[in-house]
Amino acid sequence: MTAKEILNQLEAYGNERTKTTLMKHGAQEPFFGVKVADLKKVLKKTKKNHKLSLELYKTGNSDAMYLAGLMADETQITKEQLNNWVENAYWSYLSEYTVPWVASETKYGFDLGLEWIKSNKENVASAGWSTLANYSAVNQDEDLDIDRYRKLLKKAEQEIHSAQNRVKYTMNGFVIAIGSHIKELTSEAAKVSEMIGKISVDMNGTACKVPYAKEYIQKIIDKQRVGRKKKTARC
Repeated sequence: MTAKEILNQLEAYGNERTKTTLMKHGAQEPFFGVKVADLKKVLKKTKKNHKLSLELYKTGNSDAMYLAGLMADETQITKEQLNNWVENAYWSYLSEYTVPWVASETKYGFDLGLEWIKSNKENVASAGWSTLANYSAVNQDEDLDIDRYRKLLKKAEQEIHSAQNRVKYTMNGFVIAIGSHIKELTSEAAKVSEMIGKISVDMNGTACKVPYAKEYIQKIIDKQRVGRKKKTARC
């Protein structure tokens, strides 16, 4: 399939109710309002396709950009391309999911995450924290820089309440991820979650809620799921 053919398919899958919901969360024209389940129908036909994913992301169509993330080949996408993607990830579905999912599955995901969290741009910094969180979920503990993650937990504890709105959200998610996926740091993440307490994030008038990190980590502990890794960050 070509990028044009895919855009035509996405337009056919467009759903007004989905579009209205996504706009409430920050999506902007141009896009059709395609459900993720329908995006995956297209993905079944294309599989991973590096060239096509770059073409789709470049369209600026949010549906196509999200699909590009699902389609991206983590073995071929470059740092430069991911930096371009994060700069153009204009709303949370792209900056906190699409781009971090792909970045975290690359060999340089950790380095990109560390670079992005230094940014003054809300979408880039939030992508950085989400990338670091996802990187911990798809890599074995022995392959992670545990000491660096320990320092990042402390950084989150110290800075979360003064951080930009969506950065607070992904910092909170980072604490949850470390408590869930890195056994050695679970108790430390639990203590950090208790110190930061509940996080106030402007959810743009939607019904979405911010997970309470302390309770979330405790549920993972109670269910004996600490340290479980994911095969892929993407969904």
